[in-house]
Amino acid sequence: MTAHRRLFRRTALTATAVAAALVLTACGGDSDSGGHDMGSMNSDSSPSASASAKAGDHNDADVSFATEMIQHHRQAVDMAELADGRAASQEVEDLATKIKGAQDPEIKTMSGWLTSWGEEVPEAAADMGHDMSSDMPGMMSGEDMAELEKASGTEFDKMFLEMMVEHHEGAIEMAKTEKADGKYGPATKLADDVITAQTAEIEQMNKLLGKG
Repeated sequence: MTAHRRLFRRTALTATAVAAALVLTACGGDSDSGGHDMGSMNSDSSPSASASAKAGDHNDADVSFATEMIQHHRQAVDMAELADGRAASQEVEDLATKIKGAQDPEIKTMSGWLTSWGEEVPEAAADMGHDMSSDMPGMMSGEDMAELEKASGTEFDKMFLEMMVEHHEGAIEMAKTEKADGKYGPATKLADDVITAQTAEIEQMNKLLGKG
């Protein structure tokens, strides 16, 4: 009877050990499976991260456009600010206000792009003088800006309109280059906006000059 009980206990212990081993194996399988799931989660997040990076892709043309257009816009804003107290025509003064109102926010937007790309935002005109990258199309020289500052009345209006037409034409040329060579969506969209808005303003200024 005692021997029979011992045999029964051994059999029960063996069965328990086998069952425990099976449970451990199953757990191990779950762990492995969990590992695979995590791996698959990681691989799933990778395309999402790369898609996000791709959305912000930019190239050298985008950097050049933002860097140069910031300086170009700053000079246009400087010119527009001179109209206050100097312009004879309310239409010229209103146009100057409109130009400043449109280009100030664009300067901030482009500065934000450069910062996010790890690029330097160009220094303000006050730190660089009026001759900011004079190789950019449509930029006025220091002498031009000094003459505009000294002018007033109808003389100012004529000088302002002629200079701003040339300035806008330069900006449109730069914007067309960005549309052709740029890669960053918001930058090419801004370039398109510049072309549309400044083409319309050139027509308005030419009419005020009696050329339209």
